[in-house]
Amino acid sequence: DVIGITMRLWKLDDPAAVPSKRRCCSVEDTDDARQAADAAGIPHYVLNMEREFQQRVVDYFVAEYGRGRTPNPCLACNEHVKFRALLDRAMAFEADFLATGHYARIEGDGASRRLLRAVDPNKDQSYVLYTLGQAELARTLFPVGALTKPEVRALAAEMRLPVAEKPDSADICFVPDGDYRAFVRDRLPRAAGVTVDRGGAVVARHDGVDGFTIGQRKGLGVALGERRFVTGIDAERNVVTLGVEDDLMSRGLVAENVNWIGGAPHAELRADTKIRYRTSAAASTVTPLEGGRARVTFDRPQRAVTPGQAAVFYDGDAVLGGGTIARAER
Repeated sequence: DVIGITMRLWKLDDPAAVPSKRRCCSVEDTDDARQAADAAGIPHYVLNMEREFQQRVVDYFVAEYGRGRTPNPCLACNEHVKFRALLDRAMAFEADFLATGHYARIEGDGASRRLLRAVDPNKDQSYVLYTLGQAELARTLFPVGALTKPEVRALAAEMRLPVAEKPDSADICFVPDGDYRAFVRDRLPRAAGVTVDRGGAVVARHDGVDGFTIGQRKGLGVALGERRFVTGIDAERNVVTLGVEDDLMSRGLVAENVNWIGGAPHAELRADTKIRYRTSAAASTVTPLEGGRARVTFDRPQRAVTPGQAAVFYDGDAVLGGGTIARAER
């Protein structure tokens, strides 16, 4: 037996519930899910997950920007909402598995399952799933991970599902107009600070570090006549540092809250490390550290290693694990 479940993440009168072609999780999306369930001939339930989503995703997102970091809300949602709270709810329905539309694959059985990249490299979402452990992998199915997006659309059309030609979501689902900086500003107190050049001289003033991210070039509040980038953010002192392209290059990083899918290694290992969703993984050496941390040393320096983003370790197509970038090491 199969049932369909949809998470309700927002109150119906919240702006995030307004339909958008570039976001998911609106009232319209819930209706689409209900119609798809009807077409498949299965029951459909809507589960209220507002509290979990607010606390674990939205509040986290805002707080991280307040700390001068750049979070990935999809990671938080997968770890705490979809594959914890939602998975638990699914098991309360006496379900054996939770199947989602993530583009990734699971291989193996027993206590040695592996998380793999999707077949379609353009849609692969394994990067935002590194927090899954053996318990979650044992109860999860990724049925579209072995298919390309065109193949999924063709199957949906063949099954006469109403979402066969639905556009892909692209924006942060809880930011109504795509302006995440305004979203954060509305939820954090203003804290005036300074912007300095690479020598420490004050070149501008700002009203909060939450408006900046490593590698940012536009909206710096200063015109210096040549290209400058955000190269450092010190939230405690409220200081943003600008520098040149070379200042963005890092030979390594330290990650915290590291999760090892198959168990923590006892020694350093070679891995390809991916430091953001839309970049290629880079050859590196990963050294486990105490306290759930790991040090990554790249074979070649990487650009704009950003605290708050994830560093995910791969062995070929297999995800070994990953963690949150705590700091870059230049």
